[in-house]
Amino acid sequence: MQFVPPVVPSWVPLQQLAVVAVVVASLAAVWYVERPDGRWGALLRRRFVAGVPWGTLVVASVVLGFYLFVQAGLNYWYSPVVVPFRAWSYFYPLGVLTSGFAHGGPNHLLGNLVGTLVFAPIAEYVWGHFTTRRGSASFSSWRTNPYVRAFVLFPGAVFVVTVLTSVFAIGPVIGFSGVVFAFAGFALVRYPVATVVALVAGRVLGLLRAALQTPTLEAKAQPTFSTPWWAEIAIQGHAVGLFVGVLLGVWLLRRRGDEHPPAARTWAGVLLFAVSQSLWAVYWFRGSETFVLFRAMGVVLVFTLATLVALTVTASDRPLFQRAVSDGGDPSLLALPRWQWGVVVMVLAASALAGPAVPVNLFTASDDPLPGDPVEVRDYQVTYAEDVTDGMVAAVNVSAFGETTSVNTSGVIVRSPERGIWTTAVTKGRLAFAGRTAVRVGGVGWRETVVVERRGWTVTGGNVTYLVNLTHDGETRTAYRAPPANASPVIGGRNVSVAVEGHDFLVGVTRDNETVRAPIPPVNESVTLDGVQFRRTEEGLLAVYEGTRVQVAKPETYRGQQNEDD
Repeated sequence: MQFVPPVVPSWVPLQQLAVVAVVVASLAAVWYVERPDGRWGALLRRRFVAGVPWGTLVVASVVLGFYLFVQAGLNYWYSPVVVPFRAWSYFYPLGVLTSGFAHGGPNHLLGNLVGTLVFAPIAEYVWGHFTTRRGSASFSSWRTNPYVRAFVLFPGAVFVVTVLTSVFAIGPVIGFSGVVFAFAGFALVRYPVATVVALVAGRVLGLLRAALQTPTLEAKAQPTFSTPWWAEIAIQGHAVGLFVGVLLGVWLLRRRGDEHPPAARTWAGVLLFAVSQSLWAVYWFRGSETFVLFRAMGVVLVFTLATLVALTVTASDRPLFQRAVSDGGDPSLLALPRWQWGVVVMVLAASALAGPAVPVNLFTASDDPLPGDPVEVRDYQVTYAEDVTDGMVAAVNVSAFGETTSVNTSGVIVRSPERGIWTTAVTKGRLAFAGRTAVRVGGVGWRETVVVERRGWTVTGGNVTYLVNLTHDGETRTAYRAPPANASPVIGGRNVSVAVEGHDFLVGVTRDNETVRAPIPPVNESVTLDGVQFRRTEEGLLAVYEGTRVQVAKPETYRGQQNEDD
């Protein structure tokens, strides 16, 4: 199936031009009224080389370049290679090192790039290309060299944080969002209000991108298959990234002795950011398509987080337990300054969030044979199965709040023993909705596509039987055949069923525990079994017996076919 680009109406470029013109005119009007006379540039040049956040641009370029060239997004913008770049386990170093830079698609990528461009410059401004440490001078050493700080130290620190968020993320996460939250956490410590403004600015940039990409959007009410929006958020990775950024921000603030913002401002900034970014959406999963949201617990956590950060940033250097120290207590612990106690609590909280990732990420793929007839693509195996134990999650079972990660799964399974990968790439429900999809596997410098197609019949009464075919490199094989489906009507004492045999669907008639079957005939043809005639129409399969006509089955219909060559 070849992807055909949609026809763009002639008036679409005019709308895009109008958006650009209005935005430029709006900025020019503000510039004219404000008349900064170089003040804005001078403010940036005090902290940045030539007034440009070079570190942010380097980081954004690396993230974009990884998507374009490593994930093959340059040639397959909407369908990059994803599977080999997830952090499947600690036994797969490539995934751990690359998952933070990889993305699942263009919207995922652009969302994180926008977040980087709005939060990273504030974090880089706090860091600064020019040292502010008393007694130090620019170019006096490599640490104080503005170019090293801009092009090496800042991007290097970002790389370390990226890998750190991957190491302590639960499960095979992907994306740069953990680092985006670290940028925001770092910025919130010094400029909470500016960070919240940047958050809103990011929404504006997202709107502009959408307006330029799709000036006019037409949508129709139709059935969809989707998971809850909150179940698609890597909440644990976001929270870990935020804690890392806040801790680094507090360390730099105390090391330099910079003036801290008021407690109320910090509290409000952290709370608004956490709520708007859905850090309250604490959830768990039951199987591959059922999720549980702990909303009340999440609200408690974000308010606690805002209070903790505000108290830590504004706390003094006085010991928290001054009286105990005066009475002869152990000064090694009790004499800790108040802000350090806040750091200790945040470290413990971050450890509680990151700790569960260690046992979970120490598993690898199950060695049990895969069911069905898997397609082999180099070191990958692709098959379809139902109600099988998840070969990754079940290896180390983690329970919390009465929930467990030990689950059974159904759908398209991808496994690579060499990479420690075992995943349900497409769930049973999603394939039943779409009917056809594509699973892409690969590695650095290569990619292959396995097309998955479901065909089935629904009998009167709601039962369904179907088969799942896998196609790769011109070869098609059947990976799964569902049990026969029995129709509810009884015709002349005979039960009717539809079954799968080989690549074909058969209609069957059962009487006195004896069943006769025949292939479902083509449209406008018929077949007779035990006195019952079955006629194939455009709508389905009719059973005709002694002048009575009953529809006993119809082909499955699908609503969301995915193009495998997009």
